[in-house]
Amino acid sequence: MFACYAPHVHRYYRSTLDALLKHDPSLHPNFLGSVFAACTYNFGPATVTKPHLDRANLAWGWCVITALGCFNPDLGGHLILWDMGLVIPFPPGSTILIPSAILTHSNVPIADGEERFSFTQYSSGHLFRYVDNGFKTDKAFEAQATEEQLRRRDESRRT
Repeated sequence: MFACYAPHVHRYYRSTLDALLKHDPSLHPNFLGSVFAACTYNFGPATVTKPHLDRANLAWGWCVITALGCFNPDLGGHLILWDMGLVIPFPPGSTILIPSAILTHSNVPIADGEERFSFTQYSSGHLFRYVDNGFKTDKAFEAQATEEQLRRRDESRRT
């Protein structure tokens, strides 16, 4: 789904994760075929999120959210994208990709006695910077980079 709707972004995730795994063979992907470096299981039993941004994620990247459990999606569990003014029915088994670092999002509580869990996949913006800096933190890169290297890095971050 990600590769279909955002092929350039998907390729950036894939190439970044591949480079990171090649650089440090002690690291392993969470799932074969996944381009995301991290995942979170929210075990509920009635997982609800308040309006929030995932500020550590790649700012223009995407996050995958999957709803799981046994609840009536007509009465609760809806996904809210606050900045867009959208309340989206989000039944168990639904998956959506959103730019979670820039779209404030949450979900509607479910009824008493129901269960809702969620599974998310994402990648920290710090990982992309680390790989793009030649496997150095921003601080380490800036301490040894030439003016030209800094200029090129800053230019590449704007495009």
